[in-house]
Amino acid sequence: MNKPQKIRMATCSLTGCFGCHMSLLDIDERLFDLLERVEFDRTPFTDIKHCGPCDIGIVEGGVSNAENAHVLKEFRKNCKILVATGACAITGGVPAMRNNIHLRDCFQEIYLYEGGTEGNQIPNDPELPLPFDKVYPISEVVKVDYFLPGCPPSADAIWKFLNDLIEGREPSLDYEMIRYD
Repeated sequence: MNKPQKIRMATCSLTGCFGCHMSLLDIDERLFDLLERVEFDRTPFTDIKHCGPCDIGIVEGGVSNAENAHVLKEFRKNCKILVATGACAITGGVPAMRNNIHLRDCFQEIYLYEGGTEGNQIPNDPELPLPFDKVYPISEVVKVDYFLPGCPPSADAIWKFLNDLIEGREPSLDYEMIRYD
């Protein structure tokens, strides 16, 4: 008897706190059940940096610079289903609090006024990603198929959401499973 083919899944973190990935890890021993049905591609579990073709892609974090936008567009090309996970991916979250501050003022406050950097100058190196004037939700950059809200979503919400997707069901979460704390 042949084993059923595993779903290929990848994750990606942009500008955020990595809390959504931590919630994914918080599904604890259920990770073993997930691994029976899922093969991970790009994710912190595998340390693969570039995403190959996947069935499900999970993105946390907003888009705050040119590198985020590039990574997100490449990730989207490789994922049949893309899930925006958490407040940062869906709305820009806490990083988007800078959106009503001019980028120059933000950089001056960080690098020049509060202890700053050596030489008290704003870093300018071609290796640094070009910052955007604001933090964008990922849906303003690529097409998103599903939104999993929360800050971060609970492990139980992620577990239920992923199981619905893997089983081919429309994901559905009870109100109690959605949290913003």
